[in-house]
Amino acid sequence: MASEVVSGYVPGGDPIIERLEDQIGWYDRKSLDAQQTYKRIKVAEIVSAALIPFLAALQGPYAPYSGWVAGALGIVVTVLEGLLQLNQYQHNWISYRSICEGLKHEKYLYLAQAGPYGAAANPRALLAERIESQVSQENAKWAAVQQQQSQRQQPGEPKWAAAPHQPAPKHKGSSTS
Repeated sequence: MASEVVSGYVPGGDPIIERLEDQIGWYDRKSLDAQQTYKRIKVAEIVSAALIPFLAALQGPYAPYSGWVAGALGIVVTVLEGLLQLNQYQHNWISYRSICEGLKHEKYLYLAQAGPYGAAANPRALLAERIESQVSQENAKWAAVQQQQSQRQQPGEPKWAAAPHQPAPKHKGSSTS
C-alpha cells in the first residue's frame, strides 16, 4: 500500500500502469511461447538426427527399411531447422524476454521512486514515455527487418520467396492485434 501512495498508483484506475502491466504480460507470454516452441522443435531435431546413424547401421530383418527411415529423418531434420530459421523462435524468445525484463525494471524503479523517477517533476509522464520508447524501439526494429527483406526480394519474385522473416509483434490495443 505504501508504494501506491508514493507512486500515485490506484489499482484499476491508472491507464499508464495498466498499459505497463499489459505489455509486461504480453511480452512474458510471447517469450514463453517462443521458448517452448524453440525447445520442442530443437529436441525433435536432435532426436531425429541422432537416430540417423543408428538406423544406417541397423542389421537384421528391418535393414531394408532403415535406409528409407533414415532418409525420412534427414528430411525431418532439414524441415525442422528451416522452421527454426524462418520463424526465429530463439531470437524472439530472447528479444521478448529482454523487453519484458526492461519493462519490469521500469516498473520497480517507478514504484520505488528511484533512478530517473526520483528527481522527475512528473514521474508518471516519464514512466509513460519510457514504456512507449521501449515498445516503439522494438516495433522500429521489426519494421527495419521487414524493409531489408523486401529490398532483398528480386524483381518479379513472389514475396514469400524473400528471406526469412520475423513475425510482426502484436500488442493489445493496437490495430495489429
